[in-house]
Order: sequence, then C-alpha cells, then structure tokens
Amino acid sequence: MTIYQTLQLTRDGYLATITLNRPDVRNAFNETTIAELTQAFGVLGADAGIRAIVLAAQGVAFCAGADLNWMKKMADYTHEENLADAAQLASMLQTIYTCPKPVVAKVQGDCYAGGMGLVAACDIVVTVDSANFCLSEVKLGLIPATISPYVIKSMGENAARRYFLTAERFSANEAQRIGFAHEVVAAEMLDAKVAELVKALVSNSPNAVKQAKTLVREVGGQEITASLIAATVQGIAQIRASDEGREGVRSFLEKRKPDWLN
Repeated sequence: MTIYQTLQLTRDGYLATITLNRPDVRNAFNETTIAELTQAFGVLGADAGIRAIVLAAQGVAFCAGADLNWMKKMADYTHEENLADAAQLASMLQTIYTCPKPVVAKVQGDCYAGGMGLVAACDIVVTVDSANFCLSEVKLGLIPATISPYVIKSMGENAARRYFLTAERFSANEAQRIGFAHEVVAAEMLDAKVAELVKALVSNSPNAVKQAKTLVREVGGQEITASLIAATVQGIAQIRASDEGREGVRSFLEKRKPDWLN
C-alpha cells in the first residue's frame, strides 16, 4: 500500500476512506497533497474491490484552502510556472469529479477557498451544523478560477455570483439551502449519517452506480434535444442487456438478493 505524507488511506470492505491529515495547518493543501489526492483517487477509482469513497479530514477544520508556504512560493512563480501549478490542481479536481466510484465528502469543520473545490467535486456532501464555508479568494486579490466549474455546478450561478464577489462566510444551513451540501447534521451524528449513505451506495449495482454518475455528468444542464433523447434510449438499452442489469431484474422478480450482495 502506498504511504502518503499528507493523507491517510483506510479500507473497510467495499469502502475506502481518504483523510486529509495536516490538522496543524487546518488541512491546507500544497503540491504534495494535490499529487497524493490525484494518485489516491486514480488508484481507488480503478479498484474493483472498492464501491464507495469517503473524503474526510483530521482536526477542527476540513480544509482551509491553499497552504501559506505554498502560496509564498507561488508569489515568485513565472507565468509558465503558475500555469503548470494550476493545471495540477485542475487535474486533481477532475480526477475526483470523474472518479468511477461515488465519493462522499464528510465535512467535520470549516471549509474555505480551494477546500470548497474539493467538496464540490464530490458526489454527496454531509457537513456538521457548526461548519462555516467561504470563497475567500477576492480578499487576496485572486479569483476561484480553477475550482469554479465544480463550485458553480454545486451551488448554482446565482449563489456563486454573491459568494465569489463578497467572500462572506456562510453557515452549513446556508450551504444546504443553496444546494452545496446535501445533509447538515450535529457533530455526534456525522459518522452515522455517512455510514447510512455508504451502506446505500455499496448495496446498489456497482456498474449501475458508475453509469448513473456518468449520466448525471453528461445530461445535467443540457437542452433536451433529439440527440440527447437518443443517447438516453441507447443508455437504458445497453444497461438492460448488461450482466448486472439482467441479474438485478431477475433477482427482483425471484425475490432474492442480487449477486453483488453475496
């Protein structure tokens, strides 16, 4: 198993948990964290023994965004170095967003700036009610450019128009109201809620979950056209004929558990 400098990786049956492990700097990320997250999600996404991934964090904060020492280094970067650096962050976010396995963000504390990009790239977001969120980039003369495709998809353009520009802190309840978070729970209920969601995820057809995740990504936001309808017709026809599709229907009609639960 790979040994990580900034992460912890654990496995429990079909579940893998990736934990940000720099609590002394509020789990702020640097180039090492970015590379390790990219590698970890790439490996787990290709692992047939894993059906769900939880992204968690140690300490009081989920993620404070970019590490200060890393930001100091970036201040002296050339334009070309900044492009390369930003490309690594973009690659990490895309790897999480397109991971074939469902990803649950388990937010146990404050989540700022680039940390919100990490969360937005996940499929399901569960947060404690005491967490605060903030897109703070404009306070530093920056913009949340690299994370914007994921954050805007998550919270919507109207909310992004406000929080990108004001850099206000907002609560977990507000995060849920605008669609950024799915569940808000008391701290003592966080583990149980995440476990409940993971149980649901790993009980479903692994192939269908993978295809459903792709379906949301490819259909969301599109105009309903003849070509889109044709693509969805093709999609249901293909999965009906797949091994898990046939097994799922047979097991339902025969009132037994499908093979993937045995």
